[in-house]
Amino acid sequence: MRQFFLLSLLLCVPAWGAAEGWDPSGFGDRPLDTPLELPTWFRVSFLDLNEDLADIRRAGKRGLILYFGQDDCPYCRAHLENNWGREDIVAYTRKYFEVIHIDVRGSRTVTDLHGHSRPENRFATELKVNFTPTLLFLDQQGRVVYRLTGYRPPYYFRAALEYVADGHYLKEGFRDYLARAEAAEEYGNDALNASPLFRPPPYRLDRRRPDPKRVPLVVFFEAPRCHPCDVLHGGPMNNTAIAGRLRAFEAVQLDIRAETPVVTPQGVATTARQWARDLGIVYAPTLVFFDEDGREILRISSVIGFYRLNKVLDYILSRGYRDYPSYIAWRDRHKGRRPAPGDAPQGMPEENPAPAP
Repeated sequence: MRQFFLLSLLLCVPAWGAAEGWDPSGFGDRPLDTPLELPTWFRVSFLDLNEDLADIRRAGKRGLILYFGQDDCPYCRAHLENNWGREDIVAYTRKYFEVIHIDVRGSRTVTDLHGHSRPENRFATELKVNFTPTLLFLDQQGRVVYRLTGYRPPYYFRAALEYVADGHYLKEGFRDYLARAEAAEEYGNDALNASPLFRPPPYRLDRRRPDPKRVPLVVFFEAPRCHPCDVLHGGPMNNTAIAGRLRAFEAVQLDIRAETPVVTPQGVATTARQWARDLGIVYAPTLVFFDEDGREILRISSVIGFYRLNKVLDYILSRGYRDYPSYIAWRDRHKGRRPAPGDAPQGMPEENPAPAP
């Protein structure tokens, strides 16, 4: 099994590159008009995670996938159609995992591994689910061994499934596992996409000392020969509205694999490659947003279109993160949708660690 999936990576998939049979340049990311239908093979669960884990252990499965989604989410549709719409990926998923759907705006009761109960939407908020889809991979003991946020193309998602099912997480990080396929890259630009929006080096991003004139920081972690990076620059980044909002940020572009010197917002002298590793970044492009004091607000680490990026920039620039416990709660309020119970403004500190399920 391990050799088969790794061979498929090496033959047809670059670690940072294009999806198989899917072109993100034609992807529309506005909310859907027609609600999504979930696969019929998803586990029918009472959302008691201890009971679900006991069942997968009895069945000899490798883990449990918590799928956080929304019924009007275009990225969820892309995942369901392009990943769980493929027979090979469905067969592999069902052989080694059970999948449970969590509605990030839902009100069903979830009972976590500690016996604590709360509605789905609060459960998602406590786990810092800011974007959908988000998938949490739990092992048989209920430990979160991998987290996948946003839409990822089939080669990447297949690798994530195999990474958990075969226990690679016990001996290496996903970035190292995925990097075994880097030699397959044979397309795209040999340099990062240039933009006048990015500040030039040196990258001294230290934000420990207060400065009333400081603006939010966004760091673009990218890579050469990266098709999703090319799409980001040729699409959303080329839009005048997006460009106008980005001028209100300190924007920095770093090569995820380069030894470029960087001083992080916390004052740590490092390199772009090591900082990406320390942040757990394995996908390019990834955009990481920091506030004026150097605290991470959120990150986008998936294929991204104009609508979502525009909304995220509004969320940051309006300081919505100060008043709402999640991006989703802020977005629902500003779409005119009444927030679900537990999603009202609470002033929850962003740096609070998310509890285990």
